[in-house]
Amino acid sequence: MGQILFIILMSLNSFLFTKMNHPMNMGILLLIQTLMTCLLTGIMSITSWFSYILFLVFLGGMLVLFIYMTSIASNEMFQKSNYQLMIMTSLIVIMIGMMVLFMDPMMTSFNNLSEVKSMMNILNNYEENMLANLYSMPNAMITIFMVMYLFLTLIVIVYITKSHQGPLRPKN
Repeated sequence: MGQILFIILMSLNSFLFTKMNHPMNMGILLLIQTLMTCLLTGIMSITSWFSYILFLVFLGGMLVLFIYMTSIASNEMFQKSNYQLMIMTSLIVIMIGMMVLFMDPMMTSFNNLSEVKSMMNILNNYEENMLANLYSMPNAMITIFMVMYLFLTLIVIVYITKSHQGPLRPKN
């Protein structure tokens, strides 16, 4: 049931995105949409590594968009609309009400605490085995090469940008 509510909330967020006209509003809604997408991915998958990496990639892209936005429209005023605020608050209240109304009582009861603990132990052992496979011998070389490649890329980018000579974007 929680997955359906996440999808409905993401659809409402997409609808609100079309009504925004300021880059800051759009960025905030895009960040919320990204967070909900990653949470939904984390709920649906066994481990949360994929959703965590997806969130970091999206956040990096959002930071690049934020830099572009501040360099292009740095002095544009940010105006809040009471209509949009009212719609956002009512949608949030409705979604929280639906979550409380349709919440599974088994999720909140503590009668099955031993089952929850055993399931958590199984999942923790599974994640530890995945990490052990990542650093075992056949895969260790791939991991080492990826780390070396990322480090080399970092050095090349720092050398290309020559950050000691000033900012990347000249002032007009």
